[in-house]
Amino acid sequence: MKVVEKYLRLFRRKRQPLQSMTFFTSEYESKLDAKGRLVLPARIKAQLPATGEDSQELVIRRGFEPCLIVYPMVEFKKVFSKISGLSEFNEEYRKLQRNFLSGVVTVELDGNGRFLIPKNMLTYAQIEKDAMLVGTGSKVEIWNPSVYEKQLIQDPSELSKLAEKYLNE
Repeated sequence: MKVVEKYLRLFRRKRQPLQSMTFFTSEYESKLDAKGRLVLPARIKAQLPATGEDSQELVIRRGFEPCLIVYPMVEFKKVFSKISGLSEFNEEYRKLQRNFLSGVVTVELDGNGRFLIPKNMLTYAQIEKDAMLVGTGSKVEIWNPSVYEKQLIQDPSELSKLAEKYLNE
């Protein structure tokens, strides 16, 4: 019995609490207010890592498709370290850094869970009033709902083939 207790204590010590994990899923319909602010849905807000500060910083970047990507600061720092670690002496690396980082802005959630999306980013993502927020693991995508609908796989067999190709071990 003492051996089991010893391993249980060891296991409990090494486990990270679930609150420290960032894991966004699902789709959420939302609307921008007149000032271009978006309310972060409660389920997404609940998944944001605790910062111990009054304000919650988020990073928004232009997506590779016509959408916006929102990261908690802690998640964006992981991406930033990869991008900034590329050599400035390589032309392709500079081009990637320039184009990737020029489309990045830091925002803060206000007391009502809203954040302001810059107009140039809204234009890029073709978002006017309605928005679709999509949790994709460590980040959230913001789409114009009609553009998002066109990005979805309509054929279940196509999704199955992709899953088999990339998830089959």
